[in-house]
Amino acid sequence: MPFALPGNLAAPGKGQGQSRLYVLDGLRLVAALMVLAYHYITLRDGWGNDPHAISPTIYHLSQFGWLGVEVFFLISGFVICMSAWGRSLGDFVKSRASRLYPAYWVGVLLTAAVLMLWPRIRSADNLETVLTNLTMLQQGVGVSDLDDVYWSLFVELKFYLLFALVVYRGVTYRRCVLFCGLWTVAGVVALKADSNFLSVWAIAPYSPYFIAGIAFYLMHRFKPTLLLWAIVAVEFLLAQHYVRGRLIMNVGAKASMAHGWPARVGVILAFAVMAAIALGVFDKVRWRWLLTAGSLTYPLYLLHMYIGFTLIDLLRNKMPAPVLLLSIVAFMVALSYAVHRLVERPLGKWLRNGIQKGLQEMRRNSKSQAAKESDTAGAGPDAHQNSTAENYRVATQRPSP
Repeated sequence: MPFALPGNLAAPGKGQGQSRLYVLDGLRLVAALMVLAYHYITLRDGWGNDPHAISPTIYHLSQFGWLGVEVFFLISGFVICMSAWGRSLGDFVKSRASRLYPAYWVGVLLTAAVLMLWPRIRSADNLETVLTNLTMLQQGVGVSDLDDVYWSLFVELKFYLLFALVVYRGVTYRRCVLFCGLWTVAGVVALKADSNFLSVWAIAPYSPYFIAGIAFYLMHRFKPTLLLWAIVAVEFLLAQHYVRGRLIMNVGAKASMAHGWPARVGVILAFAVMAAIALGVFDKVRWRWLLTAGSLTYPLYLLHMYIGFTLIDLLRNKMPAPVLLLSIVAFMVALSYAVHRLVERPLGKWLRNGIQKGLQEMRRNSKSQAAKESDTAGAGPDAHQNSTAENYRVATQRPSP
């Protein structure tokens, strides 16, 4: 999940021009480490059995690390609304594509290579699966994810496509509020409408986080109002409604033994932190290292799961579990940094420039076509009749002997 994909985290600094929200970078890293803890400590993949022996306390806490995805979705609603403000649809598409795909392509290829060389945890299925995964649209065409974490990327894509409707019309306060209201209604209606189309696009279990993120950004950009707090309250209550289902989805049979209250408290804390960000509590945070931390989040999320599981399986009998766990986390962070510096930044710039040139060419040709059509329409019916007569004359003209 990029959840919270890397993006422009500069926001209007209430009367002071532009100021970067460094705290969002730090929150992204916290969310990513939560997901890593859930995968590496709670799941038995790679360890061969339940890894709770590492530390029973840490094991039980890491059971709720999947909430990092919900945190990502909250941040994403905030950041996408912020970064799309004042942009055209073409610029929005350019920004999202250049952020999403470079690191993702590397993640798919590296994961596929590891799974082909060491198919100990799972295999890469076949070349078709790998190639289809490169599009990020595999779920839409019924192809399995090469790495299980990719499921959240498709959720993000659907959010982007929905919000693109707002961007197309022009992002305004009113349109954002209207979007939040309509999406909330769609999510509620989808549960009873018996419509696959509505269910697919409403993404009801996750939409409350995106919508609340948008409302939080509107608070930050303008000011808190009862309307915006009402939106946040409704989304918070809907998010709580889905907590039990998400717990069952991530813990499985253990959900009957696990207490649900830590997950509910986690959702409360996530909303509370975002509220504090919206109210400007962390505006004075200016720790430069948070920029680097935020840049690592997306590649770390993409790379960590099955590459990490494979490393655990290969090395689990060669060093103590805690040492192995910390070593793999350190390795994945270093690998993510390398991907960001050596691939994501240069390839992202190349892709951004390529899309920009394509958009310029499209706009240029569209204007040219519109001008031609305008000239034809402005010539009037007489010009049209003369043109028709000329065409007839040329068509019926016989060559001289």
